[in-house]
Amino acid sequence: MQSESRIEKNRGPDGPRSPGEIPSAPDRYWLITWRTYGTWLPGDERGFVSPVRDEQGMEVIHNIPGTPYDTDVPALKRYATTLLKCVPIRLVLAQAECLLEQFQETCRYRRWQLLAVAVMTDHVHVVVGVPGDPNPSDILGDLKSYGSRSLNKKWTKPKSETWWAESGSKRKLPTDDAVLAAVKYVVEQEYPLIVWTAPIPELNQVGGQLK
Repeated sequence: MQSESRIEKNRGPDGPRSPGEIPSAPDRYWLITWRTYGTWLPGDERGFVSPVRDEQGMEVIHNIPGTPYDTDVPALKRYATTLLKCVPIRLVLAQAECLLEQFQETCRYRRWQLLAVAVMTDHVHVVVGVPGDPNPSDILGDLKSYGSRSLNKKWTKPKSETWWAESGSKRKLPTDDAVLAAVKYVVEQEYPLIVWTAPIPELNQVGGQLK
């Protein structure tokens, strides 16, 4: 994944435009995922990590890797819904296109290697390679914050004061196979507003916007 050919192939129409913007050879790859505001609340039937009461009435959080998390607590979900500052945010195609353009610009500025993007109505996936070993929370934060700025320029800022749910998923991709699997996962998302990849011969991806 760190070969010169992969970096050069990533310099297409959507890639770096000047020598100073050529991405550094990545040392780490990440699958970054986050949701839009209000679309996955505590108590959700799909599962959640949030404080709940145990049999003794003590507040606990079931967030230990490899152990079951909590699911389907309707009363908690109803309560979480009452705390929302606005209706759950659902992105539209024009906003997805705006976000893709901003992710490309952010990666050029940071000298990251953008490999794949999928924007759905309620969540976003990005596969990105970075030089060195930055905190993945900073990578997630940059993508979300610059994405928000771009959206705020074209659309009214939400009453929630944010487009996004708190935090997000940062999955390290330690091998070439893991990177390719992550890109394949992103490309095969159901019901995307937009999907984009860099040229990736191993997956027969010529690069560019797919959907």
